[in-house]
Amino acid sequence: MANKAIHCFFLTHFLLQIAHTYARVPAIIVFGDSTVDSGNNNQMSTLLKSNFQPYGRDFFGGQPTGRFSNGRLPTDFISEAFGIKPVIPAYLDPSYDIREFATGVCFASAGTGYDNATSDVLSVMPLWKELEYYKEYQQELRGYLGNEIANEVLGEALYLLSIGTNDFLENYYILPKRSLEFSIEGYQNFLLGICGNFITELYNLGARKLSITGLPPMGCLPLERTTNIMLGGACIEEYNNVAKDFNEKLKGMIANLNKQLAGIRLVLSNPYDILLEMVQNPEFFGFEEAAKACCGTGRFEMSYMCDKINPFTCSDANKYVFWDSFHPTEKTNGIIAYHVVKNSLAEFLW
Repeated sequence: MANKAIHCFFLTHFLLQIAHTYARVPAIIVFGDSTVDSGNNNQMSTLLKSNFQPYGRDFFGGQPTGRFSNGRLPTDFISEAFGIKPVIPAYLDPSYDIREFATGVCFASAGTGYDNATSDVLSVMPLWKELEYYKEYQQELRGYLGNEIANEVLGEALYLLSIGTNDFLENYYILPKRSLEFSIEGYQNFLLGICGNFITELYNLGARKLSITGLPPMGCLPLERTTNIMLGGACIEEYNNVAKDFNEKLKGMIANLNKQLAGIRLVLSNPYDILLEMVQNPEFFGFEEAAKACCGTGRFEMSYMCDKINPFTCSDANKYVFWDSFHPTEKTNGIIAYHVVKNSLAEFLW
């Protein structure tokens, strides 16, 4: 365990040194769902919010920002690893403006998915709207930096897309419409088509360096394990297998797009294996609990059910893989971030 902690410390230090010396990424631009939403849902009429304590209790200043964690998100750590800044602000946050957004901005919305029907479930921002805000941002950036410099920033920026879990867990497996319309394989292909079109649109708008985040072992999220009480709260292997299959399909789609779109550098950042390893061997990473979350009973609480008056919330989130029943702790996010930087994003450091 001590060796693992020392290894993580030196890896972090090494990546930061590389980034400060060689980084050619001037900005991090983020799209997706609650895994990367840094506060856009705060400005929306939705029940899916986290801008209250104990969310953010380990964030800078102990402030709840709308991030679904006790602290920072993977994208925040990635931005820091690239030597840019320690946090990526939400585009809809009125306390920031184009000066801060010029080096990193988040368009993500908690609860959304590739499928427009997924965003309708909790009245959050659909993926197409995230793209519309990005187009608005492009114009603001050109007004701030001038066309030539802004276009250079947009072309050299690293674009991160983290999305898809809600399409399955909050839509396909819960509501009848899509499951009646598609087999699980058909729905995967439907989502891949949307993903491919989204990446192509970003490419046509000038993006060249992009990362698509694969699905996690979603059957091991505490909420899903709680529903699997008949099998003693074990991970739901059906959901994990769907995630693995989808990630393989993403890999194939990425290979095709890299051939079809001249000059694009598109990679898959896959959190599946590293998160599953944390779930199966938590002690190796310095965790004590992986089956339930820190917040509340750790079985089902999320968003408003995870509030500051819940008497069961843990005192030390660093002992837990998961913060609430659906989202990782800051410590987990940091481990995932440096894993994907080392294994997927390092090519963008030069």
